[in-house]
Amino acid sequence: QGTGMTYSSENLPEFLRHLSRLAAKETLPRFRSDTDVINKGIEAGQIYDPVTEADQEAERQIRLAIENAFPDDAILGEEHGEKSGVSGHRWVIDPIDGTRAFICGAPVWTTLIGYEMDSIPVSGLISQPFTGENWIAVPDHPTIYDRNGTSYHAHVSGEENLATARIMITDIRAGEYLSKDESDALLSLTRKCRLCRQGLDSYGFALLASGQLDLVVEAALNWHDICAIIPVVKGAGGVAVTWQGHEFTPDFPGGRVILAASRKLAEDVVDLLRDVPLA
Repeated sequence: QGTGMTYSSENLPEFLRHLSRLAAKETLPRFRSDTDVINKGIEAGQIYDPVTEADQEAERQIRLAIENAFPDDAILGEEHGEKSGVSGHRWVIDPIDGTRAFICGAPVWTTLIGYEMDSIPVSGLISQPFTGENWIAVPDHPTIYDRNGTSYHAHVSGEENLATARIMITDIRAGEYLSKDESDALLSLTRKCRLCRQGLDSYGFALLASGQLDLVVEAALNWHDICAIIPVVKGAGGVAVTWQGHEFTPDFPGGRVILAASRKLAEDVVDLLRDVPLA
């Protein structure tokens, strides 16, 4: 395909690592520096929605590499829109998921790259270059965790009980990501869990895949926020469903996601959230 790169579970992990290195060359030099911040939300009349030069340049480099290796594939990126393709495959890029964390110098932002076949996410990369970590998922293989040149299989905790679960929600306040109904429902949910953390952005999804968290619940996510996450969490033995308990499609309702360390935990959360009205 194109320059000779073929899509396979054997060569894809190294290609995803290559993309993560390209992104890191753009993001790391601008992290904890005085990089310019643009508020995309002003134009749309929305809440604060920051983007930096790091977001834009990282995505540009990722796209160039994909277009070179897989010229027939479609690409959807948060910053540079959609490129059509003819292969039925699509790459979905969020160059910096957690731009607020990036701006604040907190190393919980990640680069997310998902890969779809016929709208189904089958591969994904979560990369945190400041901590030197990658989570890589490819079809029919367990999720790989990389750090400092060592690799092993990531695995969720398997936690089944809400009362002993560790939950993460990025921001539980109404009016930011969540409606009042969603905020109330999630606050109630956190009180049924052993502990709750906030503000971890997509790094929380990665921690779930590594067994450090048991539950991540969010709303108002976009497809580029979740496409890469789904195969990573599933490849680590976890469950990824909507608040109704359904599998994801690119137009999942309300941007509502449940990532859980077990099927039972996911089902218990669905029972609590499935009737929360959409805003």
